[in-house]
Amino acid sequence: MAAKNRNSVAADPDTPGATGGSPYPPRTQRSGRGGYGDPPRHALRKPPNDNAYLAADDLVFAYAPGAPVLQGLTMALARGRLACILGPNGSGKTTLLRILVGLLVPAEGRVRLAGTPLEQYPRGALARRVAYVPQETLAAVGFTALETVLMGRSPHTGALGFESTGDWHAAREALRRTDTERFAQRGLEDLSGGERQRVIIARALAQEPDVILLDEPTSFLDIKHQHGIYGLLRRLVTEEGKTVVAVSHDLGLAAAYADRLVLVDEGRVAAAGTPQEVIRPEVLSPVYETPVEVRTDEATGRPYVLPRPPA
Repeated sequence: MAAKNRNSVAADPDTPGATGGSPYPPRTQRSGRGGYGDPPRHALRKPPNDNAYLAADDLVFAYAPGAPVLQGLTMALARGRLACILGPNGSGKTTLLRILVGLLVPAEGRVRLAGTPLEQYPRGALARRVAYVPQETLAAVGFTALETVLMGRSPHTGALGFESTGDWHAAREALRRTDTERFAQRGLEDLSGGERQRVIIARALAQEPDVILLDEPTSFLDIKHQHGIYGLLRRLVTEEGKTVVAVSHDLGLAAAYADRLVLVDEGRVAAAGTPQEVIRPEVLSPVYETPVEVRTDEATGRPYVLPRPPA
């Protein structure tokens, strides 16, 4: 494939997947990185997909004067897909997610949802279409898990904010789907970090959005509930046509469940495509600055990563 354009790389939703892996490349010095070869050269260079359901065009963002966190980042995702945003610490993943949901405004560029710039959506309309699950949640003192999940229904309640029978049903169904029914009457502050995280995901489900954005949704969970959450996200996509975008540090879970991966490095898209295209040693090693070994799961045909200790 063509060399990577550092200023504009689209996560093309219709690019067919490659298969297999590639031999680990020779290490060559990259200026300023002390690292493992030049930037990935296989990243997709197609222009942004104007028909994408969720797209970011040339985003630039900085929290303070100086080097921006995002530097001309461009990506595009089709509707009804599960996408994972990957990348090392400090690469801009959480910032990107907060811009996609409208919590942060980029200095340059824009986000489009269903072809419409995000800033043109009324606040209530956007809340009915997009749900956000942050990485860290503070316990709402005095509220039970059920009451917390019911808050997700606020975009659907009338001006007086009274919940209907349907709202209560949606909240209880969301608790059931996240295996948190037994916590319904417990205070959120009394739950463990993992239990609380699943309740917050239930709140997002109760919102009944078209798009769900999650920042490290399994960071506090044991392996059973990690697969339970990603299995739920997978079903939301395949059975209900939801569009789900999750930031993840877990390359294995992302490769096992996602349709599309977007690898972010230093505020730009370093690579984007199917798991088979992105989970490759020559792609991951320069970005994470560590050697990796990639194998293929014989049962699923999907790649998985094994760390390779430095020589």
